[in-house]
Order: sequence, then structure tokens, then C-alpha cells
Amino acid sequence: MRIALGSDHRGFGVKQKIGDLLRRFNHEVVDVGAYGNESVDYPDVAAVVGEKVSKKEVDRGILICGTGIGMSIVANKFTGVRAAPCHDDITAEMSRRHNDLNVLCLSADLLGEKLIDRMVEIWLNTEFEGGRHARRVDKITDLEKE
Repeated sequence: MRIALGSDHRGFGVKQKIGDLLRRFNHEVVDVGAYGNESVDYPDVAAVVGEKVSKKEVDRGILICGTGIGMSIVANKFTGVRAAPCHDDITAEMSRRHNDLNVLCLSADLLGEKLIDRMVEIWLNTEFEGGRHARRVDKITDLEKE
């Protein structure tokens, strides 16, 4: 899978660890920044990931900031992107199973390394159920067209 990976300065260290994890799982990582601990504006990074997912240049995206909330707000501005902050195993699983989430947003400040690793693995390996959930995701897509 080809995954765009981005963070602001607060999420830089977590982004580096997630990148290593993704590579160990044999995924292709497209690192869009931040490239260090110097201050960057999260909307700039989230927009790059959102655009890449929207244009289908990547299969999915992962964004990290202090809470994951700001990144999700920006990523959701792009057509076809379904981004949300997840905070535990259940939200990571259900975001894929029921919502076909294609951009996972994570908190660098509120989650531990082992939990993040587990959540990323669950999110990568959980398939979208389709069925009644597909009908609901289609309604979201229809709203983007209005």
C-alpha cells in the first residue's frame, strides 16, 4: 500500500516511528513533512496529504499533530477524503470497518508508542465491511457533490 505520512513539528518524532513501522510492514511511505522539530503550520502538511489521497496518488494517509483534530479538519476539505482522529483500538478498527476511513489522524501528545503502533496496524489491516455502511459512505460522497 502507498501511504502519505505527515505531521507538524509536535508530531515529528511519532511520524518518524510510524514511518519505520510502515516500512517494516512493506508499505511504501510518501513523507510530506515535517522534516524536523522546527515549527510548521499543520494545515500546510494536512493539505498535501489530503490532496494526495483525493487525487488517488496514494492509497491512504496518516497525519499526526498535538491532538489529531486540526489535521482531520484540514484533510476533510478534500473531495473523497474521510479523515478522523482515532484514540484507541476500537476507533481505529471501526473507522475502517464502518466508515472506510482513508486518513488516520493521531495525537502525538495523548497516545503512547505501543498504542499508536497497535492502532496503525489495526487500521491498516481492517477491511471496509460495505453493505449498509457503503450506503452511508455513499451519502457522504453525495454531500461533497452539492
